Amino acid sequence: MPRRCANAARFAGHGAACLAGLLAWASASADERTLATETLTLDSAQSSAAFSVKAMWMFAVVGHFGNVRGTVQVDRFRSQASVDALIDTAAVTMRRDSVQAWVKSAEFFDVEHYPEIRFRSDAIPLTRLHLGGQVPGALTMRGITRPVVFEVLPSRCDEPAIACPIEAAGSISRSEFGMSTRRATLADKVELSFSIRIVEAAPGAAES
Repeated sequence: MPRRCANAARFAGHGAACLAGLLAWASASADERTLATETLTLDSAQSSAAFSVKAMWMFAVVGHFGNVRGTVQVDRFRSQASVDALIDTAAVTMRRDSVQAWVKSAEFFDVEHYPEIRFRSDAIPLTRLHLGGQVPGALTMRGITRPVVFEVLPSRCDEPAIACPIEAAGSISRSEFGMSTRRATLADKVELSFSIRIVEAAPGAAES
């Protein structure tokens, strides 16, 4: 709301004129916001996630997820974007079958009861996808939701997520998500990383 008009609306002599102006301004802004909003789809074939946790405080146990799907909400009116990403826990792959079975068990991801990991980001400036920086949000794993912050790396191209992937990384404490076993041999800190691409929107595909 324009500040001068908002102040003037408090006085009877200017109220009617200002009210009409404010209604016109609000209507135009709503239309602009609608036209400038897009919902883009993550490219599940080219998006991936990985995790790493130290065993015996020396060796890294590494796993990869090949099925990452979701959406990116782009608000060009505010120059912001937000991500809603889903990871299929059953799609995890490890170097050894025995370790893969273990991370799918109730001790770790508990795939049978919690088949998905979900990350919902807060709205961030679009410039952060180019320049890098923090992406706060909420991570849901094993039915538990915790606030997290991931770090996006500076982009290597002019069209992040289209011409090159968006790379992000961060860490969580597995005990905060109900994974508290093997504390003597397995670190509590779990490193997470993401490589994200989107399906390029068709021309004029702004959402109404």
